[in-house]
Amino acid sequence: MPVPATQSQIASIDQRLAAIERQVQAGALPLWVFHDQTLYDLELERIFGRSWVFLAHETEIPNPGDYVARSIGNDPFIVVRGHDNIVRVLFDSCRHRGARLCLADKGNTKSFFCSYHGWTYRNTGDLTGVPNIHTAYKALDLKQWGLLPAPRAETYRGLIFASLNPNICPLLDYLGDYRWYLDLHLALSPSGMEVVGEPHRWHIEADWKSGSDNFAGDSYHTQTLHQSIVRLGLSNAAGASGGKNDIHVTECSGHSTSIRRRDAGETYFWGYPEDVYREFFNGSELSPEQFEVAKRSVVYTGTIFPNVSMIHIFAKDAPDNEGAAFFSLRQWKPRGPGKMEAWSWVLVPKSAPAKYKELAYRAAVASFSPSGNFEQDDSIAWAGVSRAARGQFAKQQNITLNYQMGLEGMSDAKVMTDWPGPGIVYDSNLEEGVQRTFWRHWSRTMAGGVYGSVSDER
Repeated sequence: MPVPATQSQIASIDQRLAAIERQVQAGALPLWVFHDQTLYDLELERIFGRSWVFLAHETEIPNPGDYVARSIGNDPFIVVRGHDNIVRVLFDSCRHRGARLCLADKGNTKSFFCSYHGWTYRNTGDLTGVPNIHTAYKALDLKQWGLLPAPRAETYRGLIFASLNPNICPLLDYLGDYRWYLDLHLALSPSGMEVVGEPHRWHIEADWKSGSDNFAGDSYHTQTLHQSIVRLGLSNAAGASGGKNDIHVTECSGHSTSIRRRDAGETYFWGYPEDVYREFFNGSELSPEQFEVAKRSVVYTGTIFPNVSMIHIFAKDAPDNEGAAFFSLRQWKPRGPGKMEAWSWVLVPKSAPAKYKELAYRAAVASFSPSGNFEQDDSIAWAGVSRAARGQFAKQQNITLNYQMGLEGMSDAKVMTDWPGPGIVYDSNLEEGVQRTFWRHWSRTMAGGVYGSVSDER
């Protein structure tokens, strides 16, 4: 069992954290941050205890009584649609002795029953049943002993978030300008997006921040790490290499993204077939500028701080198959220093034919799942980072990692002045402002600063 950090250890970490934002601004990051017990404990408190954290998609619980078991850091929660059709996020702990109520990962129920002593709660969280109540708990006020809700829970276009921080800003403000890019995926289809199948879950011997860092927009690694996938015919070259129309969006309310595009005037929509993307033209939620970005998009990756990422891509489950486009939400759940539990949801337009949904799900499993070809490439690389960070040498030598691409004099990437969307946008994916965005806001949040304040990436 980990030993709680002493005040001196916390003070030492805080001293190191104070310098990290300046280091990141100069394009350097200490290696030790990818594996440190005291730092991990502070992350649970300062990041996962203060931020909005993604929990589920509304299509996972479409009917009254539907629920899924999820977590914020180490805290277990039940995301449930009550009999009144209201979605709630309830702490998964009986108010009698604290035992877990949700013994299944998902289901449908009118009530939650504690197997320890039999206390029973409605799917709204109200306490309704206490064994021997008339002889053992005569004066018990049932209204005072219902399940505790998360301090804050809000939804944006089907995405359910919650926060342990009662004073956090509204979710709309937290997402901020990044909604412009999020809507490219969630608002493009008039029918909306839905989750297909179950979210895949697996453990990786790597730090949760490696996932957020990578999906923030690390286009640089694809030309090396994923080239075997191109050679096997499981992805086209556009999906695993750069191009003249690629852009990076940095400092967008603390979030970031990378977009690979076709030439102006071309229609691609991430590779959806015409019988699926035809309905996109009937939508009215996007501006003409947003629609043009979606129309030309080949691959999209991004990270919403702290730990939910996304990818919109075309992939195949076999070289000779036709393949399919899909939108995947990824979450990197902290499970210890240098350890994470990865989750992956597959989403497609609700109106897509059933056959296409099945094809998209197979393509997602083959590429971004525990056995997926892209996933295995990434997991091996990320594990190596944590392995190097966990020993004494990284700390003794104060080893720093290079995040300088895109800084003055390093690459040809330039800030675009005519880009229609928000954020500081570069005309190339050969820059690392997307990663510096994540680390800058990580360091500010860890230092107790105000999340989401914008600094000049340039």
